[in-house]
Amino acid sequence: MDTPASRLADLRKSYERAELSEDASHADPLRQFEQWLQEAIAAQVPEPNAMTLATVAGDLRPSTRVVLIKGCDERGIVWYTNYDSRKGRELAGNPWAALQFHWVELERTVRIEGRVEKTSDPESDAYFHSRPLDSRIGAWASPQSQVIAGRSVLVANAAKYGAQFLLNPPRPPHWGGYRLVPDQWQFWQGRKSRLHDRLRYRLDGGAWVRERLAP
Repeated sequence: MDTPASRLADLRKSYERAELSEDASHADPLRQFEQWLQEAIAAQVPEPNAMTLATVAGDLRPSTRVVLIKGCDERGIVWYTNYDSRKGRELAGNPWAALQFHWVELERTVRIEGRVEKTSDPESDAYFHSRPLDSRIGAWASPQSQVIAGRSVLVANAAKYGAQFLLNPPRPPHWGGYRLVPDQWQFWQGRKSRLHDRLRYRLDGGAWVRERLAP
């Protein structure tokens, strides 16, 4: 029977927008990432700051979810979340994680691997208080990753904490930032005939080594 699922094997796309060469790329992977991120923002791709975060539980079962990058510098890649969520619990048991950006319209992906640490309290406080009021109340209202009876639980919690904190909710003790400190980056640019460009940067003795991988 001909169904959408049965036609998946026939889907094809030729990648022909750009190239990624050693000569034209930055020696520092952070500079290369910042360039590509700014190009994704300038191209107005949907949610250029969205990244997939992969963690591994104690039983070696992996899981992924999409989070939003909120900062990047020489120290690493930052996002914010509930420390009691599934990802928070898994990072507490295994601090190694991976991130991936996929900018479909630009035919590009970036993969980043490394060790994760919590951001400082002042960093988490500063970001929390920059958020809209509804988002700050939401951080209190949602017992992230826990089973709840229905959406009414979230609505009731939001009303409760909104009445309690009014316009100045403090940062919850279970909420804050994480920073992935990279020891490996991969930049992938789609190319024609599936001969894609793929550059890896790996940390070796404190210096970044850039090398090409077969696609």
